[in-house]
Amino acid sequence: MGGQSRRLAVLRAIVEDYVATEEPVGSKALVERHQLGVSPATVRNDMAALEDEGYIHQPHTSAGRVPTDKGYRLFVDKLSTLKPMSAAERRAIATLLDGAVDLDDVVQRSVRLLSQLTHQVAIVQYPTLSRSTVRHIELVPITPTRLMVILILSTGRVEQRLVELGHEAGEDELAALRVRINQAASGVRIADAATALSTLRDDVPHEVAGLTDEVVAVVTEAMSDHRSDERVAVGGAANLARYGDSFDSAVRPLLEALEEHVVLLRLLGEATTGGGVTVRIGHEGPYSELASTSVVATGYGPSHEAVAALGVVGPTRMDYPGSMAAVRAVARYVSRILDES
Repeated sequence: MGGQSRRLAVLRAIVEDYVATEEPVGSKALVERHQLGVSPATVRNDMAALEDEGYIHQPHTSAGRVPTDKGYRLFVDKLSTLKPMSAAERRAIATLLDGAVDLDDVVQRSVRLLSQLTHQVAIVQYPTLSRSTVRHIELVPITPTRLMVILILSTGRVEQRLVELGHEAGEDELAALRVRINQAASGVRIADAATALSTLRDDVPHEVAGLTDEVVAVVTEAMSDHRSDERVAVGGAANLARYGDSFDSAVRPLLEALEEHVVLLRLLGEATTGGGVTVRIGHEGPYSELASTSVVATGYGPSHEAVAALGVVGPTRMDYPGSMAAVRAVARYVSRILDES
């Protein structure tokens, strides 16, 4: 192999060894552990060249070398192939996620699963209301003057509201209103559905105008409930205990960040689907105090539409191919559940 490709092979070996052993990697260990097909002197020269180019550096207390952010970046972009999920891992994903009873449960199970698969801190954003479409609106009479309004969204989210009516509503009135409301809102994005519903009373007979107003007001309020747009679930913080040697630089700032959901949402970044997994390494992230951590994230949602993001975050010394494969696999599975629900 040529000098450049051999140097890349040496870099890959350094990254893989450092992630696996947690120890800076020396030329002797590389020659022993990897069939690089060249002399130790050549490996030492390659390591010197990689160091000059900024891909590896020497921690001051050690003879070995460790990858820099730039080295990890090259590894992720050029050298890493995603590890396929094992049959056991795929079964674990299916078994755990298929048992979920509702959207909250899907999110909580996904976080647990991701942190178990990657041994990192997992973050799953709750699907944002603003990106959803209305699947169905149901009106259920409880008493003649009390209605349960159920709003079902494309993300699997369900909002329920009670309406106290000004006067009794007959079954025929309710049936007609149910049809009109669903004609206006079903399959429509939240913001557009709210607009369509606001013009509904102009088209209804005046004897049901009052009922229409009462129901539309409640549905619109349920649609504009943005509390969950800033919510994330976090799991696996205990995995950070494995990084005791980098506590001050990587672990402490990350533990503090886990308290701040807005910070975590920015860490995850913009959700994109289509199988793309985003990797932000060290200084590439949005926060300088988290410069010793990396984020592996992707979007998820029904029908290839990203309604939220999920991923893992941890010190830069992470198993990138394994983390990327797990993040992608869990996102695909959650998307499938949302498609079917």
